[in-house]
Amino acid sequence: MKSLLKKIIPSFVFSWYHLLLAFLGALIYGFPSRKLIVIGITGTNGKSTVVHLITEILEKALRPAQGKVASLSSIKFKIDKEERLNMLKMTMPGRFMIHHFLNEANEVGCKYAVLEVTSEGIKQHRHRFIDFNGAVFTNLTREHLEAHKGFENYKKAKGKLFKAVKRSKKKNKFIVINADDKHADYFTKLAEGVRRRTYGIDNKEVDIRPDKIKLKISLPGKFNIYNSLAAVGVGLLQDISLNEILKVLKNIKEIPGRMESVIKEPFKVFVDYAHTPDALEKVYKALGKRLICVLGSCGGGRDKWKRPELGKIASEYCHQIILTNEDPYDENPELILKDIKSGFSEFQTQNSKFQKILDRREAIYKALSLAKKDDTVIITGKGCEPWMCVANGKKIKWDDRKVVREEFEKIYGKQKL
Repeated sequence: MKSLLKKIIPSFVFSWYHLLLAFLGALIYGFPSRKLIVIGITGTNGKSTVVHLITEILEKALRPAQGKVASLSSIKFKIDKEERLNMLKMTMPGRFMIHHFLNEANEVGCKYAVLEVTSEGIKQHRHRFIDFNGAVFTNLTREHLEAHKGFENYKKAKGKLFKAVKRSKKKNKFIVINADDKHADYFTKLAEGVRRRTYGIDNKEVDIRPDKIKLKISLPGKFNIYNSLAAVGVGLLQDISLNEILKVLKNIKEIPGRMESVIKEPFKVFVDYAHTPDALEKVYKALGKRLICVLGSCGGGRDKWKRPELGKIASEYCHQIILTNEDPYDENPELILKDIKSGFSEFQTQNSKFQKILDRREAIYKALSLAKKDDTVIITGKGCEPWMCVANGKKIKWDDRKVVREEFEKIYGKQKL
């Protein structure tokens, strides 16, 4: 029905519809963002992690009298001490939900609101009538190309967050930019004249570099160094001392569903949200050799271009690959897996180091049963998502981490957990 309406009704009508809803939401709740310091995080990868890190820094480094913190990401909604999982299967809620969230933050005395801002949310005007103080750019790689009708439109959608900061009437506005990313200048220019901090590893001209600030973190992977540097930039712009920021970051051991360690012995098992080619390759690189990879793809009916890309990357890094179901929605899951397999290298196919197990629970069990002492099992695509979305709008309650523990117990018993 929705697809039929999209064919009949001009796209600008939908655009005005979403804009009207955003305005009504802000109006009903009294434009709640005006009373908060609102920080938006955007980019292709790392948004949820950066939201988490910034929230931790603000909560632990600021004195109670300086205000409480609220945050919203694909992982959870958090208002001061109260947390609830994001059960929406939607990173950036629409309609009235964001403004309701910001209003709740005001009611309990929050000073800050840290929001994950997505290109799809921006496309539907969910960022409108939110008065942003600051924006963080993490990185930009190919993603959501079908929804935005090309990479340039995707980039422009992300850029609208920086335009919103530029337009804001708030004082002490700022942006934090990953200067190692080749698109950094584009986002910087959109908020020209606004205070900024740049970060990076390779670029020697940046304000914040790991060797310069002596960054030490427990989170694995080079990508988490970048995520941590972004959080450092925000902390410094909020007049938090570098020593306090570094202390908080050093003590953060893991992020839910993001390179989360689920089993440590007799082999390692990680769960990660990686669902873009860039993120998947970075995860595999961080974990090293002897990988047993449980791989699905993006949700059915979208981003079909990246399925062979994911397959190609898996064939290059994984010792064993188990293709499985993820969120097929109304698409045939067999065809999704066929698309992924088409990206496998000839070498991988000839050596038969892959298998297809459509049932995700069975696939996880198989990966665990194959693993030996020096192996690492990595299950990607869902992270800590609470649902699996299948045909006819049906949702199946799910948590990769819980399933790993249950299937591990079947093989090794409780004593190893």
